[in-house]
Amino acid sequence: VQVSRCEKFGYGVMMTQVAATAPGVMALHTSGFVRALITELWSHLECSSEDARVVRPKITPMEPIDRSCLKSFLSLVNLLSSSHSVWELLSQKPLANKTGYTLREVPGSVPDLIDRLVAVNSEAKINSLFHYEQSHTFGLSAVPCLQEDKDHHSLFITASAIPAGTGHPLKLGLLNVLCCSLDSFLLLESQYGICSMLLQRQREDTSDGQFIIDALSVERNHVLVRVGVVGGPSERRLPPRDLQQGEDPYPWPMFSSSPPPHCYSLEPPMFDHNSQGDSNPESEITAFLASFKDSANNDSWVETCQHHYRKMMASNPNVLSGELLADLLDKVVAHLSSSSAECFFSPAHHKAEEKSSISIFLSPAEHLGIDICLRYGSRLGLLRDDAGEELTLLLKHVKACLSRQRTTPASGLLSHHDGYPGHDWLASTVFVLMRGDAERSLRLLLNLSSLLVSAFVWPARIHASIHLPVAVAESGIPPVYWCTAHYVEMLLKAELPLVHAAFRMAGFTPSQMCLHWSAQCFWNYLDWAEICHYLSACVLMGADYQVYACVAVFRHLQPEILQRTQAQELQLFLKEEPIRGFRVCDYLPFMEELERSYRSVVLTAMENIR
Repeated sequence: VQVSRCEKFGYGVMMTQVAATAPGVMALHTSGFVRALITELWSHLECSSEDARVVRPKITPMEPIDRSCLKSFLSLVNLLSSSHSVWELLSQKPLANKTGYTLREVPGSVPDLIDRLVAVNSEAKINSLFHYEQSHTFGLSAVPCLQEDKDHHSLFITASAIPAGTGHPLKLGLLNVLCCSLDSFLLLESQYGICSMLLQRQREDTSDGQFIIDALSVERNHVLVRVGVVGGPSERRLPPRDLQQGEDPYPWPMFSSSPPPHCYSLEPPMFDHNSQGDSNPESEITAFLASFKDSANNDSWVETCQHHYRKMMASNPNVLSGELLADLLDKVVAHLSSSSAECFFSPAHHKAEEKSSISIFLSPAEHLGIDICLRYGSRLGLLRDDAGEELTLLLKHVKACLSRQRTTPASGLLSHHDGYPGHDWLASTVFVLMRGDAERSLRLLLNLSSLLVSAFVWPARIHASIHLPVAVAESGIPPVYWCTAHYVEMLLKAELPLVHAAFRMAGFTPSQMCLHWSAQCFWNYLDWAEICHYLSACVLMGADYQVYACVAVFRHLQPEILQRTQAQELQLFLKEEPIRGFRVCDYLPFMEELERSYRSVVLTAMENIR
């Protein structure tokens, strides 16, 4: 296989594409590639810059950093970009937590690397690191910074020495990047208790009752806020990783117990969640939805609904929120699922008197996902404090229904054990949108399960489904990856060639981000209103709008993508930063242009997934 000479990271794109899938990452693991990558990274962090097998410390930790360390780290980020890959490499694998480590002991797997660099919870682990602060901070989050001095040499500067405004950090952080994926974080927390570990270290890092401000405490604070506060760019505030000039170099409050201080939670934009339309009770869209009973005999009902949707998104998109948007989605899905022409799958069935769902087991990761959903919904003012029982019951019902339409796994992949690996973020999104009404949420989800769009916006629905070809179902590779993401890349090459080229130069792929965003329904990347508008556009306008929405996001991010590619931090920017300033209503005309040009190809391919 040939790779372009100008590609800076060699076979990076190919490795990234393979590592995005569970069978692919296991093939890399079996071949010894993962061990070789971790060994190379460890040698740059803890050993000399020479290709030597003997473990020995560097002369000084302040020497210029080896650029190949960045390359190794970005390769590791690419390897762990997919939550399915993380589950395959980490699930059911405990940390060693030995009583002693020799200086020659080199990690050989991802759990070993986490044990040595992230879960540094004993004196034995601290004493086993030549460069404790540098290596542990590397494992936690983004600290090192490369700057050009007057002699054009790159200098390594710890976070405690970085004043404000001294340039963009490289964001070398394993745990921080992993926690950007909600499903990866749920696995780390449920299996290793990462938050408790970080909070304990914060409690220990004090003097006379005051937190010690250093590189490690600043990075722990950042990670704890990232995982403790959910929300889009206008809904949460992540503390910076550098220090400010002046008398108070770090004005952000640190904490050693949950929850994080309120200052990290921003007030969400105010919408009338009880709105039934605009100030006119006879508004067009409200009156139209009120006539839903006549929709069964009206072949043009969906087209008329799309017209009202476009009009409302163009004139006053904020009105499309709360009860009005819930009503719109509910009735659109009900109408489409009642049409034999629109039913693509056999629907998941559920009987009200059925008791089997009560015995369904939810994993510790799923229970943590419920806690995250409840906190977010409560902050948005959409869920009551006692909504946990309803959400738990909803997820059990959904899991029971979907399990009947899954194949019996023949492979040994861990991601096939106990159903879908991760939390059902689409079901949680619907539950919040329906303001905690579990019965209404279940009805919508069951109707949605018969539609083509469910295969793309609802990962848990299509995981190992009997509706997919047997080989595809057993691989666990979702249609979002081999269909949606494929056409996103095709459209980027035609419509946004600079963005497409930037990804190639970075050794990264747009497919990774499409899979990442869609798996958690854009949680933590878009504000709640935009998440709802994204979902409604895909359901009402067509499944291919998921492709157009992803292309629109990349178009919105194009200036940043080009800049970050030059700085060799594209992967870290896309994963760690929310999508600021993106509004579905602003890009809906662009999506419609893409629909006119590409629907015949894209939608046809989506319909051929069976």
